[in-house]
Order: sequence, then structure tokens, then C-alpha cells
Amino acid sequence: MTATHVRPVRRQWPRIFGVGLTLWLLSAVVTYLTGNPNLLPTLVLVGSFLLPVTFVAWAFERRDSGEITAELVFGTFLVGGVLGVLGASVLEAYLLHPSSWLYLGVGLIEEAVKLVALAVLTRRLVVRSTRDGMILGGAVGFGFAAFETAGYALTALFTPQGLSLSDVVTTELLRGVLAPVGHGLWTAILGGVLFATVHNGRIRFTVRLLVAYLGVSLLHAVWDSMSGIALTLTLLLTGGPHWEFDLSRGWLAEPTASQVRVYTELTWLGYAVVGVVGVLWLAAMVRRARRY
Repeated sequence: MTATHVRPVRRQWPRIFGVGLTLWLLSAVVTYLTGNPNLLPTLVLVGSFLLPVTFVAWAFERRDSGEITAELVFGTFLVGGVLGVLGASVLEAYLLHPSSWLYLGVGLIEEAVKLVALAVLTRRLVVRSTRDGMILGGAVGFGFAAFETAGYALTALFTPQGLSLSDVVTTELLRGVLAPVGHGLWTAILGGVLFATVHNGRIRFTVRLLVAYLGVSLLHAVWDSMSGIALTLTLLLTGGPHWEFDLSRGWLAEPTASQVRVYTELTWLGYAVVGVVGVLWLAAMVRRARRY
């Protein structure tokens, strides 16, 4: 009797990340050496989509149902991301105004738009597991993050001194590193809860889903307002003669080196706390899903 050799499944996400990172580095180097502005869209797009696509590929390899195909994940990533960005932009333009509640409004709007996009794009699925909801929710969130990062990178390109390639690279690096604990994570949580509410093949909008929506919106709001929170805490902790503060712009006038250090540390500490809370929340959902 001949033994059957089963080939191990080869993970694709490391290759996607490696090839994408190489292409992005080459784009940055060639753009810098040649000064060719036609390469800027390549640099922006590759850098903005590299980590989101990698994480979606990693999550796709952990799907539960055969209904979660590559085409469906790609569709939720692309269509959900675009619809999310467009919907959020329209609603924020008409509904939000400068106030102390601005960032909470941003969180509520953007998380609602992504949740609706996910529900619409997955309405024809027959089998809905919590894990698959996390994967498809993460796809929508990472798509949103990728398009948003591309917009921020293009904005960073234009400075009063002219075009700034270094600002584009810095923006993409920073937002790329933070993307896994931002939009992708928040919408993955919502997607898992959304799919867990399915009854008789239909999604139900329950109290649990409402609580999850308000929770991720709050995390989103705290994340977006972290700069202001860190600045306020810096003023409270340092004090002294450098209290001059422009509330409308949110910066210290002539800060000391100590204040800059404290502000930077508090900002990153805040991002870390929000990220850890989100990761622990998602991990708890994964463990609960495994028990059922």
C-alpha cells in the first residue's frame, strides 16, 4: 500500500509582503534618484496598500467557510473600502462641525459606514461564522485604511517648500505600521459580532451589535484625538513658563525639549493602549468562537 504524501499548504502572505516591500523600496529609491513625478502615484499606491493587502491575505488563509473566496475578499476590500471612504466623506462634510465632540462624530460615522458596507456586500452569504465575519470585516476596514492612507500621503506630498518625498514616505510608514490596530481591527470586531447575530440565515441588529458599534467608535474617537489628549497631559505634567497654547491649532508655542519628549511618549503610549484594548477584544471573540 502506497502512502499518500500530503504537501503542506504554502502561506502566500509572506511572499505578498516581501514582493510588495521590495517594489515599494525600489519605487522610493528610483523616484528619489530620478526626481520623476510620474512615479509618485506608484510610490503612494504601493505603500498605501502593502500592509493592508498583506493582512487581508493572512486573514483569508484562516477562513472557516468555502464561501469566503478570494474574489469575495477582494471585493469587500476594494468596494467596501471605496464606499466607506466616500460615504464617510459626504456624511462628515454635512454633519460635523468643529467642536469638542468632533472626533466622536468621526468615529460614529466611519464605523457605521463600514458596517453598512459589510452588511450589504455579504448579504448573499448562506453560511456566516464569527471568524468569517472578522475576516470580511477586516477586509473592509483595511480597504478603508488603504484608500485613506493614499489620500494622506498625497496631501503630505505638497508642502509650502514644494514637493516632499520624505513626508510621503514617513506618512506611509507611520500609517502602515498602525493600520493593523486601527480600521482593520475595529471593523473585524464589528464583522465578527455582525455575523454572530445571524438567525435563520438573516442578520439581526441586536443590542450586542449596538454595544460593539459604540465600543469601536469610542476606540476610534480616542485614537483620533490622541494628539490633543497627549498635549493636554503634557501641559498638566510639565507646567512651568511654557503654558502658551494655541487651542485652535493644538500645539505648544516654543516647547522645551522635555515637553516634546513627554508629548511624544504619551502619544505613543496612548496609541499602544487603544491598540491593546482592541486586540484583546478581538482575541476574546476568537476564543469564544472556538468554543461553539
